[in-house]
Amino acid sequence: MARQSPFDPELVRELATLIAETDLTEIEVAKGDLRIRVARTITASVTVPMAAPAPQAQAAAAAPVAATPVTEATAKGHPGVVPSPMVGTTFRKPAPDAKNFVEIGSRVEVGDKLLLIEAMKTFNDITAPRAGTVIAIFVEDGTPVEYGEPLLVIE
Repeated sequence: MARQSPFDPELVRELATLIAETDLTEIEVAKGDLRIRVARTITASVTVPMAAPAPQAQAAAAAPVAATPVTEATAKGHPGVVPSPMVGTTFRKPAPDAKNFVEIGSRVEVGDKLLLIEAMKTFNDITAPRAGTVIAIFVEDGTPVEYGEPLLVIE
């Protein structure tokens, strides 16, 4: 006797059509033990401009200043890039009304919390793998990320 599957491919098609026709990024329906979630990935590139230091600051600087700002495209080869260790949604602050964990120019030590990634309703701390200064941030609250995607750069 064949067991009937509770999975309804037509329902998934209808949900996918609803997402395509609206500004929704995901929709979930549940009935009993059956739960269907349909989501679309929105790819967003965030380029964070860096202000050029004043001429006096350049002369007084002990370390050389990078000739070009680090972008998400160039960050992948940068030694200070912090990649996403998982797929999920990023959050730069612990609560909606709180301040961000780090900003561009923030000094961090090994183990300092940089941001959170929510995956499967679990918030995962993303911590600094090295000490330094945050020179670029590529994500904002609610931004979806993929495994290995650059989150920020510590120099």
